Amino acid sequence: MITITKLNGQRVTVNCDLIETMESTPDTMITMTTGNKLIARESIETLVGEVISYKKELNQFT
Repeated sequence: MITITKLNGQRVTVNCDLIETMESTPDTMITMTTGNKLIARESIETLVGEVISYKKELNQFT
């Protein structure tokens, strides 16, 4: 799970396993496997870093 900031400032926690694509439009548009779309303030690079950190943290326990 990662936390993103929507354009209105609201923080939302997202299941990163359900992220299908991210694109810069110039805001970061996240498309989920469910078809839902979220727009985040964070850059794609920042979000990818958060996903990597989360996955590394999970792998420490396996």
